Amino acid sequence: MSATKILIVGGGYVGLYTALTLKKKAGNHVDITIVDRRPYMTYQPFLPEAAAGSIEPRHAVVPLRREMSGVRVLQGKVTSIRHGSREVDVASDFGDEWTLGYDEIVIALGSVARTLPIPGLAEFGIGFKYVEEAINLRNRVLGRLARAASTQDPLLRRRLLTFVFVGGGFAGVEAFAETEDMARAALRYYPELTPEDLRFVMVEMMPRILPEMGEEMGDYTLKELRERGMEVFLETKLESCVDGHIELSNGEKFEADTLVWTAGVKPSPVLAASDLPLGPKGHVICSPTLQVTDEEGTVVEGAWAAGDCAQVPDLTKEQPAYCAPSAQHAVRQARHLGKNLADHLAGRALADYKHKHLGLVASLGLNKGVADVMGVKLRGWPAWFMHRTYHMSQIPTVNRKARVIVDWTTALFFRRDLVSMGRIHEPRRAFKEAADS
Repeated sequence: MSATKILIVGGGYVGLYTALTLKKKAGNHVDITIVDRRPYMTYQPFLPEAAAGSIEPRHAVVPLRREMSGVRVLQGKVTSIRHGSREVDVASDFGDEWTLGYDEIVIALGSVARTLPIPGLAEFGIGFKYVEEAINLRNRVLGRLARAASTQDPLLRRRLLTFVFVGGGFAGVEAFAETEDMARAALRYYPELTPEDLRFVMVEMMPRILPEMGEEMGDYTLKELRERGMEVFLETKLESCVDGHIELSNGEKFEADTLVWTAGVKPSPVLAASDLPLGPKGHVICSPTLQVTDEEGTVVEGAWAAGDCAQVPDLTKEQPAYCAPSAQHAVRQARHLGKNLADHLAGRALADYKHKHLGLVASLGLNKGVADVMGVKLRGWPAWFMHRTYHMSQIPTVNRKARVIVDWTTALFFRRDLVSMGRIHEPRRAFKEAADS
């Protein structure tokens, strides 16, 4: 009997853990292919620390080919899904195109940044969802410090040292706090600059930040950030950012050279180019067994989904309720999906996914954080330690755990590396200048 062809679209949390679990449970009975534009899984909770220089950016990603023994990894972007004919279309960044067939498909496409039609945003803003964006932000901030220290123009200096973050959720607050912490630490190398020269601004349309952690912890975080001199505008929208001219709905207008967009996510737009049933917000509709279903609850044979792109019922709450888009759910759903798919192929009964959220942790810079774990609220260093402990337990592979621990241990004895490598984005510049001369 030939092996069942399993196609996993997406190599993030869900893709990686589903493949690992399925390979372990089903062995040679499955032929697994993972399709993703990037040949690695990004552990997103470590992006703020990678941007701040606390860990090496490469240690925040897990190479798929290295960890996926016996699994085919195809580097490309899924452009359409035709489940009716069991086919997907894939395109590489180099113009190659393929059509892949399958017996069972796992939708693990995750999410993308949810942007708005704000003048200047597409041209001026930068995201914070992938490791290359974290590296870019780090280089950008350190590069702006160096340039600001070299100019005598006060208006240019003010613009260079103004950093705007839009979105006060987890990703936004951690990126905002970690980046400011890094910039302040770097000032020791720039006697021309003072802490007062730095301007970090957060824009949040809701009445509080970190809404996932509740009012008490959100208020504490807001107080901590403002005491550090960081500006947080609540119930405020970004109206325009054309060429770095920032206009806010509260009437504030100023110049900035960096704008980071972290205002939420939405399901991958590839789903709209599929024949799979979608919910009102564009997620794939799922049953508690993580099988794709239609609006009436009828199972769509051969299709499974989990993670940020899936509308999975949260059985720990009164229905209707759905699992939040978090790494905690994605990892557990992926393992559950892999086991259920293996059981399905073996003709065994499937189990419902049910997981009560354990809590949330957030880093606010070196030795600073907030946490709400199983009802226990922590602040400052204990919360920061809890943040590192939890994510160390969750990042996959012993290899990555060891490398991150080495990064953190080294940081105990030496100051973090605060060298800008902005020219890495222009690798041919020096050679071209030499050739032109």
